[in-house]
Amino acid sequence: MADTTQPETPESGESADQPSAPEAPAKPSKGEKRAERLARQITAFAGSHGGAEGQLAHIGRGAVRIALVGADGEWGVLVAPSQDGARRAAEIAGLTLRDDFDGELAAKVRTGPYEWTRMAGIQLGGPGNPPAAAS
Repeated sequence: MADTTQPETPESGESADQPSAPEAPAKPSKGEKRAERLARQITAFAGSHGGAEGQLAHIGRGAVRIALVGADGEWGVLVAPSQDGARRAAEIAGLTLRDDFDGELAAKVRTGPYEWTRMAGIQLGGPGNPPAAAS
């Protein structure tokens, strides 16, 4: 008895030796784009200050503060729209996160005259806050 089956042919006109076209990569979500942008800022800060550590703190309405402390004592703050976004940005940037802004981390912060006069100026004899404008 003769074999009358026909060999299988690829569908949609493709030949058997040619692979199908690769699928386009999925577009990153809006949250992922924000995290990548924050990660670039964290990386730039760390690069300018010999490395950095950070701490995350909820500041209201879903926003999260990313406090950065450089190895040289400089500090900065970024704000992320969510806890997940802040954690993702830190992960992308390779930032070491602390659970608390404790004494050890705070001791690394170098403050200047501006911070002293603004944060403790009244107690130390520095300039006080300007008077409120009359309504």
